[in-house]
Amino acid sequence: MVTHVPVEAPGDERGALLSFLAEQRGGIRRAVLGLTEEQANSRPSASELTLAGLVKHAAEVEQSWIARARGEEPAVARDESNWQECFRLVGDETVASQLAYWAEVAAGTEAFIRSVPSLDDTFPLPDRPWFPPEGRVSMRWLCLHLIRETARHAGHADIVRESLDGATAWDLVAREQAGARS
Repeated sequence: MVTHVPVEAPGDERGALLSFLAEQRGGIRRAVLGLTEEQANSRPSASELTLAGLVKHAAEVEQSWIARARGEEPAVARDESNWQECFRLVGDETVASQLAYWAEVAAGTEAFIRSVPSLDDTFPLPDRPWFPPEGRVSMRWLCLHLIRETARHAGHADIVRESLDGATAWDLVAREQAGARS
């Protein structure tokens, strides 16, 4: 789903990267627009994915990558025993609480990316078999990775939402814009 991505200052690479990331977050956020908790947690397609789970997963992934770049541990430790929990709401989690958490994470991402001295600065990749040993990536790579990860799941969210009630990404953009005007 293509929407207009404003860039406040031409040549502002950080601003452009953050704007594209915000655009993709919007695709997932809009996918839950107007849904009940039950609808957001339902599986209307062949996939195991739910819209609520996609919101939670996207927030957790973004937070974990920013924590790594800061040299910190992610807020939620995931391994082979609990990785599936990042794709479903548990306990007292709600769509609203996950959206609020994601808004906090997004604000932290923006502040962090704007504060790093250079997008060429690097940090170590996690010690996982799917990453190169002792690999390092730049802050630019981090931004692009978050855009890619979020965009992938925004596409999933489009399909799940349309399977749920027929609402397309275009419908949801129009609905969001109509709500902003009222």
